[in-house]
Amino acid sequence: MSERLGAQVTGDTTRFAVRAPLAEAVELCLFDGEFGDERETRHAMQPHSEVWTLDLPGNLTGTRYGYRAHGPYAPERGLWFDPAKLLVDPYALELDRRFVQHPRLAAFGEDTADLVPRAIVTGPLPQVPPAPPRFRRGGLIYEINVRGFTMLHPDVPPEQRGTIAALAHPAVIAHLAKLHVTAVELMPVTAWIDERHLPPLGLANHWGYNPVAMMALDPGLCPGGVSELREAVAALHDAGIGVILDMVFNHSGESDVHGGTLSLRGLDPAAYARAPDGSLINDTGCGNTLDFANPAVRQLLIDSLVHFVRHCGVDGFRFDLAPVIARGPGFDPHAPIFAEIAAEACLADRIMIAEPWDIGPGGYQLGRFPPNWLEWNDRFRDDVRRFWRGDAGIGTLATRIAGSSDLFGSNCRSVNFLAAHDGFTLADTVSYEHRRNHANGEEGRDGHGENHSWNCGAEGPSDDPAIHARRAADLRALLGTLFASTGTIMLTAGDEFGRTQHGNNNAYCQDMPVDWAGRDTALEDHVAALAARRAARPGCFTRFPENGTWLSLAHAPMTPADWEDGQADGFIHQWPADDGAMRLRISRSKREACWDE
Repeated sequence: MSERLGAQVTGDTTRFAVRAPLAEAVELCLFDGEFGDERETRHAMQPHSEVWTLDLPGNLTGTRYGYRAHGPYAPERGLWFDPAKLLVDPYALELDRRFVQHPRLAAFGEDTADLVPRAIVTGPLPQVPPAPPRFRRGGLIYEINVRGFTMLHPDVPPEQRGTIAALAHPAVIAHLAKLHVTAVELMPVTAWIDERHLPPLGLANHWGYNPVAMMALDPGLCPGGVSELREAVAALHDAGIGVILDMVFNHSGESDVHGGTLSLRGLDPAAYARAPDGSLINDTGCGNTLDFANPAVRQLLIDSLVHFVRHCGVDGFRFDLAPVIARGPGFDPHAPIFAEIAAEACLADRIMIAEPWDIGPGGYQLGRFPPNWLEWNDRFRDDVRRFWRGDAGIGTLATRIAGSSDLFGSNCRSVNFLAAHDGFTLADTVSYEHRRNHANGEEGRDGHGENHSWNCGAEGPSDDPAIHARRAADLRALLGTLFASTGTIMLTAGDEFGRTQHGNNNAYCQDMPVDWAGRDTALEDHVAALAARRAARPGCFTRFPENGTWLSLAHAPMTPADWEDGQADGFIHQWPADDGAMRLRISRSKREACWDE
């Protein structure tokens, strides 16, 4: 696509360009005045192949704008044109307000200018000087919900709490440094909308996995726009910490056929994948799926990544429901998007992480992404939990600790984790056998049904000292296993000090900020000690321990029969390190995962 999309300021001219190949007419809408008392000025745009453009005199940096597109309204044919709908530029970089859900967004002929955010012309942005990613394989990724992590932090100024700027605060960086964090992974920071069913329940989406504008930062999380993210990244880089953005390119918040018309649906409905009968494909469970067989969709992804690298300096990206970006419609491990990312100079060395599953046909693709990509390894999570719960053998656990060669071969690409944003928190894993999701308004049906969790004798909170002690021991055993494992490891913010969601394993619509005042400082210090040991040997966790020695707990060489013994209590694993041998002792009965002693 030769035409640069979005709003481009060049000298004394501002060019607007938007892709709308099936539209009969497109209008640029400029806004001035205060919200609620604005004046909208419409300008007819000119077609150039599949792109509509308009050049206006002057440097219009700071101007707020949107689009209206004319054409047939025939949802049964995949056409949603409605000039009453104000549409957000898919290439917008900043918005003037957050998205709000409203029935009028989906009602044909009803104007939505009072509901939909306006894009802001950003003007030329400074570029961050190229530099290698601040990241190393084998390190620690720290997954952060920006609002939840910073909202109650006592040292962060109130005006910064809940925003990306808070991540640059010295107290936040000091906590990350204490844990020897290699990179933070920020849950979605681009603009999203609540799912339709949430506002009537008095709920809101707090995670951000329902995007509308793929390049525009959410004004609630990042009120300072691109410069706020760039400055936070720079501060983290100064502390030696990389920044990975969690990107959602698998669907958009325009939802199913009953959803609103906000951006792509009203401009370029061919961006959505459709079945032969014309119905929207739903490989995401969110009502629609972006069509990565469409070059324009792939270009939107590439341009978004390039923007965040060049103008914000980010080190990499994690892709939510990543098989979607390689569907056409079926998953292809050699899909064109992989080569296109690799061919882009500023992306070639970035860290790429796949969540290697979606809910579509053949959606579980763990181990099948390109050899230079990392992958979330849910088999590690489940098998480690199952071992400590008591229903997995030592052979399975050893395979996971040693880097999951059954999944990745000799290329150690695993991102090992025990808990993530979805599912039980780590503390809830040892406190709840069953999910408690009724607050989500779906009668407890949402979220994973099988969590491989246990309750140590009581479901939920308990005043029993014995139960507290058992839970503390189980958490240390789980964490010791994680920090001794081969591969890159991931910890979700707050799990190092006992964060709880009170048994809710799908808390996307619950406002549960991290409780800094009530944190378990003893557990936090234990995790910091594990992290320090791991960080002191950075090369020991990036390759399979081919020269390792496996011993029984009686210090005898392991036999095939030992590995196949489903009741075996544990093992000792010794492997070479640069400064001497490392040793890991696993004992299920003693609830121990002790290493480097």
